[in-house]
Amino acid sequence: MNIVFALAQIYGVEGDISSIARVGSGSACRSMFGGFVKWEMGANADGSDSLAVQVAPETHWPEIEILILVVNDHRKDTSSTEGMQQSVVTCDLMTYRCKEIVPRRMKEMEHAILSKDFEKFADLTMRDSDDFHAICAATQPPIYYMNDISRRIVGLIHKFNKASGQAKVAYTFDAGPNACLYLPKQNVAEVLSLVLSHFPAPSTTSSNEYVRSKDETIVAQAKAITPSSSTASLYGSSSDASGLKYILHTKVGPGPQIITDPSMHLIDEKGHPKL
Repeated sequence: MNIVFALAQIYGVEGDISSIARVGSGSACRSMFGGFVKWEMGANADGSDSLAVQVAPETHWPEIEILILVVNDHRKDTSSTEGMQQSVVTCDLMTYRCKEIVPRRMKEMEHAILSKDFEKFADLTMRDSDDFHAICAATQPPIYYMNDISRRIVGLIHKFNKASGQAKVAYTFDAGPNACLYLPKQNVAEVLSLVLSHFPAPSTTSSNEYVRSKDETIVAQAKAITPSSSTASLYGSSSDASGLKYILHTKVGPGPQIITDPSMHLIDEKGHPKL
């Protein structure tokens, strides 16, 4: 995604470049825009109308934040592109999903985003994640991107939402074991508190290294949380300090940006990476 954007700037390419990014990765085309973005399937045989379209800018729903629970940062055995190619050929569920489920769910998700309906957003997000991994498992040979920690997180989120009486957080997993949790800002400290009770930082890792956030107070906020009577039983029943590599706290942001401030560059004036 960043490479396509950078090359477009260098060579003066104008207009929609999401179709170029899509050649390298389907996911990359959506990253050419900020905020909430959908990937249109298109109808042309050459794929020329399979483009990314922004549903809403990052300013539309600023209350939504993200916790990424990094379970494993190693290279996956089966790439997402290779995996989907296998699924198209060997999994009957894939055809039904593409024809019946995805078009309907895309419309429902777009409406949930535009109306800021988190309850619906959460339900659709988790269902679609579950469906994707069910198709991977039904592919021949089966593909298993999630692991035991991933499944434990899924169970924990469902129990937490049920005990809370509402959807406070939603999970999604792409082609890998790492959990991406979407949640309103007001729920971040509480959910992080729950996660840390099950997956605390290793004794050799500081809180700031383990929970990486621009908000330096977020860990303190999480530690100050007193669980409600309905959710208290979910905390720390069995902690695993080796379950997660680290946690990222971020939010929905803009698309690729041109950086003019040299202090923000990742490389120095000699082209060497800054350490």
